Amino acid sequence: MVRAKAGGKTYDVIVVGAGNAGLCAALAAREAGASVLTLEKAPHHLRGGNTYFSGGSFRFAYEGLDEIRRLIHDFSDSEAESIEIGGYAQAQFREDMMRVSEGLADEELVELLVNQAYPTMLWMRDQGIRWVPMYGRQAFTVDEMHRFWGGLAIEAVGAGPGLSDRLFAVAEGAGVHVRYEAEATRLHADGSGRVIGLQVKGADGLDDIVSEAVVLACGGFEANAEMRVRYLGPDWELAKVRGTHLNTGDGIRLALEVGAMPFGDWSSCHAVAWDLNAPPYGNRMMGDLYQKHSYPFGLIVNVNGERFVDEGADFRNYTYAKYGREILKQPQRVAFQLFDAKAQPLLRDEYRIAKVTKATANTIGELATTLGIDRDALARTVEAFNSAVQPGTFDPTRLDGKHTEGIAPPKSNWALQLDTPPYTGYTVTCGITFTFGGLRINRDAQVLDGEGQPMPGLYAAGEIIGGLFYHNYAGGSGLMAGAVFGKIAGTSAART
Repeated sequence: MVRAKAGGKTYDVIVVGAGNAGLCAALAAREAGASVLTLEKAPHHLRGGNTYFSGGSFRFAYEGLDEIRRLIHDFSDSEAESIEIGGYAQAQFREDMMRVSEGLADEELVELLVNQAYPTMLWMRDQGIRWVPMYGRQAFTVDEMHRFWGGLAIEAVGAGPGLSDRLFAVAEGAGVHVRYEAEATRLHADGSGRVIGLQVKGADGLDDIVSEAVVLACGGFEANAEMRVRYLGPDWELAKVRGTHLNTGDGIRLALEVGAMPFGDWSSCHAVAWDLNAPPYGNRMMGDLYQKHSYPFGLIVNVNGERFVDEGADFRNYTYAKYGREILKQPQRVAFQLFDAKAQPLLRDEYRIAKVTKATANTIGELATTLGIDRDALARTVEAFNSAVQPGTFDPTRLDGKHTEGIAPPKSNWALQLDTPPYTGYTVTCGITFTFGGLRINRDAQVLDGEGQPMPGLYAAGEIIGGLFYHNYAGGSGLMAGAVFGKIAGTSAART
């Protein structure tokens, strides 16, 4: 590889962003023999981007338990005998991606993601990333067996924080140089339009760094209130941000300034049910525990006591990322997840944290009064729901078809009457995770210009790329896409 000859510091590859996608890109570039600088906008103690706030789950196709065991070094025979993990075919992965995006996801990107997901998991394993089964979030105990569901099976050891810390350790051990409190402010291009480095703002002011290639992996614009309103619409400036306060769309802006093509669903995002009293941005001590994802086993109502979504439309993996948007539309941007005593054992650990906004009562009326819900309206809603529940066998590990009839919205699965005190309600609002609009890339993760041509020297990966997610999201596909396209981007950039 020929180094750039311009003044200042030189690197073969500069990666902007130090989350999962950025560090996978840096590792891949180093593996290909490049010298690599990673720019982290945050100080050391706030490093890791949105990856740190994630649950650490990865969606990939696998044929059965043997392929899962290849990823987990200390998976014992006795543990294998206690689980039902099934398989998740590539065809199902592909279908899920197209289904939740209403057929709009870019087919070439989806195909790359589906085909490269498991090989990328093996690559990450070989780099030193460690995995464990997702017992707490993706399995229920049925007949003394841990039965997994929803196309997800494993997560990084230590969830998001563990994944972030391990990626930094592995990258730095491989010789990746990480520069903290370094904000990319401008891309530099030569007379032919080739990107040859960038301008960086740090503690000592501005300086220029020269490189053969730049990989943008610095997230979307979810932490930029002005951009949220501009692209997502009214009231989005009022949403809470689940993750870092530093994902303000910098990489997208830099790329557009030099002629990159915008792509994807700019008017939508990943947004979930988030505790009402969570802070405005992510809390590193709490991670993702402000989320509330067990709603399929209860009811969701607004302050008027009205249901507004089908809580059992699908596994939560395929609905949670779009229901935050529906909460934002409700009066006061608030909703309430209601459960009775039957459902309490099914609730995820996030419902048992100390910092949770909830109330418990022995009657529906008392619960409504305590939470601030219209008492009479909620009583009517619960009575109508209970009367609409149809007979059937409840099974949280599958789409059980136990549904309601005669009410709108319906509940398509897991419809249990709300009739066994004590009753508990959890108050939630909208928490935005990341935005879906971004840059267009090709199969080499090279950014395309406005005419659809590759931009020499410029690559992208992670939440900054557009075209994978429209309207909705399949759980675990974000980190997986970040790793897949990060690896591709880093390898491609090193070959520039």
